[in-house]
Amino acid sequence: MIVAKFGGTSVGDTAAIERTAAIVRGRLAQQPVVVVSALAGTTNALLDIATQAAKGQFIVAIRGIEMLRERHLAVVDELLDGSAEANDVAADVSMLFDELAHLGEALSVLGDLSLRSLDAVASYGERLSSPIVAAAFQQRGIPAVWVDARKVMVTDGAYGKARPQTDAIAEAAREHLLPILRDGRVPVLGGYIGATPEGITTTLGRGGSDYSAALFGAALDAEAIEIWTDVDGMLTADPRVIPGAKLIEHIRFDEAAELASFGAKVLHPSTIAPAVQRSIPVFIYNSHRPQAAGTRITFDAPRLSVRAVAGRGNIVLVNVKSSLMLGTPGIVRGIFSVFERFKLSVDVIATSEVSVSVTLDADLHLDAVLTELRSFGDVTVERHRGIVAVVGSGLGGHTPTMARALAALGDMRVHMCSLSASAINLTLIVDGDQVHEAMRRLHRAFFEEAA
Repeated sequence: MIVAKFGGTSVGDTAAIERTAAIVRGRLAQQPVVVVSALAGTTNALLDIATQAAKGQFIVAIRGIEMLRERHLAVVDELLDGSAEANDVAADVSMLFDELAHLGEALSVLGDLSLRSLDAVASYGERLSSPIVAAAFQQRGIPAVWVDARKVMVTDGAYGKARPQTDAIAEAAREHLLPILRDGRVPVLGGYIGATPEGITTTLGRGGSDYSAALFGAALDAEAIEIWTDVDGMLTADPRVIPGAKLIEHIRFDEAAELASFGAKVLHPSTIAPAVQRSIPVFIYNSHRPQAAGTRITFDAPRLSVRAVAGRGNIVLVNVKSSLMLGTPGIVRGIFSVFERFKLSVDVIATSEVSVSVTLDADLHLDAVLTELRSFGDVTVERHRGIVAVVGSGLGGHTPTMARALAALGDMRVHMCSLSASAINLTLIVDGDQVHEAMRRLHRAFFEEAA
């Protein structure tokens, strides 16, 4: 049995869903569980609708809802070609949009948008796409069965980025998915969405459909997890920055996780963890070019000193400096407890005897955090920074590689440098407007000049 996840561009319109159906039909012998995202662009549109409604712009929100309704109904009509099933699916789709309109009206009256309400609105993308895809599969001879993902993806109540409850997911998968598979049919679920044990809708955070697929795969002990997207696989760099980036056909789990964390868009950072725990290989394929080799992610890929480079901007560098740190037990723990209380995730850390420097996403509200940090010493903030990472499982044992990376940057200013504890990535903090140039220089040094 495999789990195959299809992203928004793989179910974005009628032609994309036709391609997806052909891919699934070719995998029926492997007993696929299919996980789909919302139609491309739908989740962003839903989030805009929620914001507009909460601001009292109800007419604008309704206009957005009707545009989405027309788009989804057009896809139903094209895919199901006026059949009796088309009428039933269209009725169900319209009912969901009526619900969404009522929810928008409630938000407009309240004038407030909680994370719980935002999850409720955002969930409609997958709640709409998955039954449409299941119906399209059925008409094309695939024995598909739509399953409401909220019955299987059990989470806590941390709305906006809910935490999956793996034991409950495994139990629900055995109850709702295994009987369908044993009957020779294909379960089709939406990714990204879940529900609390009480049945309140949640989401796993943006890009969470990959994570959903991995969690379902782990729960069912799948033989493989396939992520179908609009690129050929993981590349040596972001092709939008470096058009000549090369396909990585085989990569280690830890390397893929690092690249996802440092900005590689092709894979959600959380995807790897459930697969690692069960030693399930992950494959990334291009639904527009299913014949392409793709990327295979396993434990046994050969070690390379550099596998890829990645980068992202919009980073803030926070420095805490105090002579009290010298020989004072517990002070660093106290500093990091501040970040924990505010639920802030720290990306890169560098320390000395009298200072601690960390990077955070720039869109976070830092004022309250900085106030508390000042109780530990002098605090400075450097905005408009970026992260560039050189990733490779053999990096730490090869000093010349690290020297080559720094030499490649030339006269570019480096604000912080950190080699990870696992020695799998060398992280460099540069000016935000220099991230792309730094990536180009590093890629040239390791993948172009070397070639």
